[in-house]
Amino acid sequence: MNAPIRLAALVLALASAPVLAAPTVLLSPALGRPGSVTLEGRVLAETPHGSSALTRNLRSLTARNWKGAKVEVSFQGTVATVTSGEDGNFQVTLQPAGGGSFPPGRHSAQASVTGAKTTASVEILADPAPFLVISDFDDTLAISEVTQPDKLVANALLRDEETQKAVPGMPGFYGCLGANAEARPGFALVSGSPVQYLPRVGGFLDRHGFPEGFGLFLRDLGPRSLSDYKQPIIRSLLHRFPHPVVLVGDSGEKDPEVYAQIREEFPGRVRAIYIRDAGNTADAARFQDMVLFQEASTAALHAVQAGLAPRACVSAAFPQATPRAEQGTP
Repeated sequence: MNAPIRLAALVLALASAPVLAAPTVLLSPALGRPGSVTLEGRVLAETPHGSSALTRNLRSLTARNWKGAKVEVSFQGTVATVTSGEDGNFQVTLQPAGGGSFPPGRHSAQASVTGAKTTASVEILADPAPFLVISDFDDTLAISEVTQPDKLVANALLRDEETQKAVPGMPGFYGCLGANAEARPGFALVSGSPVQYLPRVGGFLDRHGFPEGFGLFLRDLGPRSLSDYKQPIIRSLLHRFPHPVVLVGDSGEKDPEVYAQIREEFPGRVRAIYIRDAGNTADAARFQDMVLFQEASTAALHAVQAGLAPRACVSAAFPQATPRAEQGTP
């Protein structure tokens, strides 16, 4: 039995299992500007639960959406009520009350429905921030082995935020990006991981010491998101945030092509593109004017030369990086 058939069998087996009746609100950690912030999430009609990673993951993926839920969303004293759509999703853009501005830095937003409430972090990116890092997740930050279906299924369903492994060195690389800037950079994670995995992805980032304040933009699984789902999100981010951007992904699927397309559409906005070697690297043309790396230290040393990271931070994060490796970095 191949991986997709096994996955379908597991979904059918657990989708009909009893679940708790209480609803759940998922609110995505967000990035905003002093003048506005867009908050989005999903309302589930039931609370996924289980005694193992497998049951929790599958029940998250198969939980019923709550259409028509009245969701109260609040941030920094601004409150709005929105109605969840067909798939349980909701989105609202909030502006500061009284014509003021949201203070830069990390804050908390709230979302509630009858019977459930939640919070999520919001990073208000200061206008002087040096750049915005837009990152992939699977095989860029977390080892997911997307190019190997059996291992992909195991990582997606049998692991959780506590057991999925991080790509070595990536927390240190991200921690050094913009570390000496007057205002901290922003971080946006645009991933094919399903939106139901918001708690799992956020927990993974916290557990492995990635910078705080990531905005999470996960995929709403469905026929319309089978391909080309990243470009609209990245375009929206580049329209909302005027900052230069650093793009980080991997070679396993289409990140090089997606990032090349974005670079062409937004000339002068992309400071650097870093691509982790996760296979499928035989065609060198895919990585034109990008940094293809196997070790995170290689990307970090390039970031020093490109003025994106301070040398002292990279030296502390990667003490084994040799002068020779630094001299050979593009």
